[in-house]
Amino acid sequence: MYMDRAICGNFYYNGKFDYLEVIVSNGKIADIRKDAGNIPKTRYDGAILPASTDIHVHFRTPGETEKEDFGSGSLSAIYGGTTYVLDMPNNRFPITDYNAFSDKLGVIDSTSYADFSLYSMETGKNAFLIDRRSIGLKVYLGGSTNSTGTEAITDDDIRTINEKRYPVVFHGESEKCLKAHRFEEKNLRDHNLARPVECEIEAAKYVSGLDIKTKIMAHITSPDVNGNFLREVTPHHLLLNDEMPLGAVGKVNPPLRDSGTQRRLLDDYINGKFDILSSDHAPHTEDDKREFEFAKSGIIGVETRVPLFLALVQKKVMPLDVLYKTAIENPPSIFGIKKGKIEIGYDADFMVIDFTSMKRIDDNRLHSKFPVSPFNGMDAVFPAYVIMRGNVVIDRYEDISDPTGIFIPKPQNE
Repeated sequence: MYMDRAICGNFYYNGKFDYLEVIVSNGKIADIRKDAGNIPKTRYDGAILPASTDIHVHFRTPGETEKEDFGSGSLSAIYGGTTYVLDMPNNRFPITDYNAFSDKLGVIDSTSYADFSLYSMETGKNAFLIDRRSIGLKVYLGGSTNSTGTEAITDDDIRTINEKRYPVVFHGESEKCLKAHRFEEKNLRDHNLARPVECEIEAAKYVSGLDIKTKIMAHITSPDVNGNFLREVTPHHLLLNDEMPLGAVGKVNPPLRDSGTQRRLLDDYINGKFDILSSDHAPHTEDDKREFEFAKSGIIGVETRVPLFLALVQKKVMPLDVLYKTAIENPPSIFGIKKGKIEIGYDADFMVIDFTSMKRIDDNRLHSKFPVSPFNGMDAVFPAYVIMRGNVVIDRYEDISDPTGIFIPKPQNE
């Protein structure tokens, strides 16, 4: 059997670092050995982890590419150690049927630096129109960018969702609750009060009662939001709060909470109470973020998501295994994709980390079209090398690859 080559070094394997020689063939892990024998080898210094998956990005293609496109968004992803992204369907013209899905896929074409999948939007009664290649469905229970609130999902749609085994991601804010609290907002504190935690709690109760196999409650902002679903959390809700002087840059749905809630949320994350760490990367133009009252909601974060938490691992604030589970292993596994593990048959996607190379996030060095980050100035550990399907795409902190990302449809062999 022909083997391409071996990637050698200290891999994070079975919960600890161990010297391994991982044989790669046709972009996949073909074998895992202590000594790969007489084949070409590349040895890396530092810590080698499987590359990350981000299940929650908004790359704005098609319709709003003045804010971001798949090229700039996916380039940002690989710089942050993320080789697989799942893009949300709330485009300017939402992805609610087969035609819209096909059009979006055609526009993206061969522009992505990272492997990618696409969601479709579930409006409550359109599941029969969804393209079967959709990796999952997104439901907006509360209105947000390019979407209105969906109050309920019909029984017919629930049957279709279960028959086709779609994972469903919920934007968990109750539209009725949001309407009851709406008022003119001038700052982050106002935004918090206008979209309070109780709106998430109401949505969580509804989602908990749905008879859907795989349910994900997106971007949870409080430890009090619990239920019968997988729990997703974002770096901005874990590390930022409404008392920070961020202005419209920090405006996001659901909002940043007060510092006490934020600290409790971070404690829960560190203690392993979340399933997924996603960026909810949602870029806007400078004009979109100029005046708070009218500013669009959304924060960039696909490039900084993993590096921020690698820095916390280096500082011994949290264990590596929590980051590994929530940002690397769990996300692709939930969607049935063979990434995120050092295991035969899985994609050979890795990131090489020098934990001693701590840097401060600098907006001027980020790769989004409008790189204004609320994390500017915070400590981060960026990957020195990133490998996707056996090929080096980041070499000594710089990209060396053309866009080679491939579209990954929902597995149909379940």
